[in-house]
Amino acid sequence: MSKLTKNKKLALAKVEDGKMYSIDEAAQLVKEITFTKFDASVDLDVRLGVDPRKANQMVRGVCTLPHGTGKQIRVLVLCTPDKVEEAKAAGADYVGLDEYIEKLKGGWMDIDIIITMPSVMGKVGALGRILGPRGLMPNPKSGTVTMEIGKAVTEVKQGKIDFKVDKFGIVHTSIGKVSFEAAKIKDNAREFMSVINKLKPSTAKGTYIKSVYLSSTMSPGIQIDVKSVLE
Repeated sequence: MSKLTKNKKLALAKVEDGKMYSIDEAAQLVKEITFTKFDASVDLDVRLGVDPRKANQMVRGVCTLPHGTGKQIRVLVLCTPDKVEEAKAAGADYVGLDEYIEKLKGGWMDIDIIITMPSVMGKVGALGRILGPRGLMPNPKSGTVTMEIGKAVTEVKQGKIDFKVDKFGIVHTSIGKVSFEAAKIKDNAREFMSVINKLKPSTAKGTYIKSVYLSSTMSPGIQIDVKSVLE
């Protein structure tokens, strides 16, 4: 038996089936049960008591994680020439317009997020079929279509994430890396959960937050006691 499978077995044994963990315990445990050669992402899966097919029960929003995601976010800004300097000064990785629209049409996707401004949305909107399926389409609701280009770039670089519930009623998001201290994982999880809690649709009936699981890229899921993460 290789060392890794042995470690993996030990890891699985640490997570008790059916047990609810406090966020403090879970943040520590997820670090102990991850055996990857790379710095794995720490993810939250939140199952909500909503019907996402109904427009008035769509849960989507943005959250700024106090300690960031630990990921280097590559930002492309599509803007008019007067905004180029502002975008570059804020730390955008790529800035321009027509040449990048051509690159995107040609299949270039070396980016994590696109920020643009209302006046060029006509051009960007034409890329809907390419950007939509990859979740890269800028949207005023998530703050990625704005006149405040510099501010938007800075926020994204600092750990602002946007999220939305999927068709199964689950919100899945990355809240950090396994290398983070447990306290930082906990802070990020709490911040994210407080944002989710505030977004409860008035039309949602019954229990709103049904379950919360914390896991890393390769680990089993750890069920969290919802109260502990909302305190």
